[in-house]
Amino acid sequence: MIQKLFTWPIDTIIFVGEKVKEEVDKEMYDVDHIQQKLVHLEMMLEMDEISEKVYDQQQQELMIRYRVAKQIEQNELREALEDNHE
Repeated sequence: MIQKLFTWPIDTIIFVGEKVKEEVDKEMYDVDHIQQKLVHLEMMLEMDEISEKVYDQQQQELMIRYRVAKQIEQNELREALEDNHE
């Protein structure tokens, strides 16, 4: 009980840090989110809200994130299938 009293500030900071990391990972590597950003980017280009140069740069960055996200997704699926076979 006394230990919890002294460690709760650290435990709280760790908990918040983990939640922030989860949200950042979701923002960076969620396939659906990246696809939405790609569609939005293309709409901005078509409406002349951004230049083709800006579009190309951002599209390239999003495609790199998309490939990483798909790889993560495939690895998670592979691990889940392996766990089911054990």
